[in-house]
Amino acid sequence: MSTPDTTPIGQLHSVKQGHVGHVVFDNPKKFNAMNYDMWAALPRVMDDFVQDPEIRVIVLSGAGDKAFVSGADISQFDTLRTGDANIVYSQASEAGYAAVLDCPKPTVAQIQGICMGGGLGLALNCDVRICASNAKFRMPAGRLGLGYAFDGVKRFTEVVGVSHTADLFFSARIFDATEALGMGLVKQVVAAPDLAQTVNDYAHSVTLNAPLTLAAAKRALLELRKNPEQRDMALVQSMVAACFASQDYQEGRQAFAAKRAPIFKGH
Repeated sequence: MSTPDTTPIGQLHSVKQGHVGHVVFDNPKKFNAMNYDMWAALPRVMDDFVQDPEIRVIVLSGAGDKAFVSGADISQFDTLRTGDANIVYSQASEAGYAAVLDCPKPTVAQIQGICMGGGLGLALNCDVRICASNAKFRMPAGRLGLGYAFDGVKRFTEVVGVSHTADLFFSARIFDATEALGMGLVKQVVAAPDLAQTVNDYAHSVTLNAPLTLAAAKRALLELRKNPEQRDMALVQSMVAACFASQDYQEGRQAFAAKRAPIFKGH
């Protein structure tokens, strides 16, 4: 395994390891709560990985073993989430959410400990979520009196359905990993000491697949979230056609016939 290439940006860490990009939320004294600077940095970190042709999958995780992201840093509410300042803060947080949700590469949330509020929103914006058995989830908007944007509520319904979304917003209750698995919020629950290795193994397995196929599948998933009349089906079809015209498609067929592992190069 190659030595990780780590770049700190504010309280985010950008870690490149082979074909996997890691975004680490690093504010452990506040259980990795998201402050304004972290929201502002997130789109830049994500875009760096999107533009890097070597990166095939992006993993989001929290520093330490206590939390993924505990939510927004409430110490900034009085100064940055009132009046005109809230507009700037909201723009930064919305851009951060969008950078994850609209990412054209596969994304995986590695969830340990606390995953609440904005952290839960970030996790839901990933394609795949794997959590530790000690994970605790909550959507506490109702306990704070804040309004949750339409697109955020919509994303909840896309992942867990309308009924579960209503319950989580109305009750603002804490729920555990077992319930999260049952409602389809997470793909897999593992023992806390095994979480990092499980996610690493999963991410590595994704990187072994054809990049053009991954890109085409992710584009189809992104278009599915749009209203039918807004979907760019020509783009989806062109990306599917590019797969069949690629050298990787030839490599895949030859490897299958030879009963060997394919080596994909993304063209």
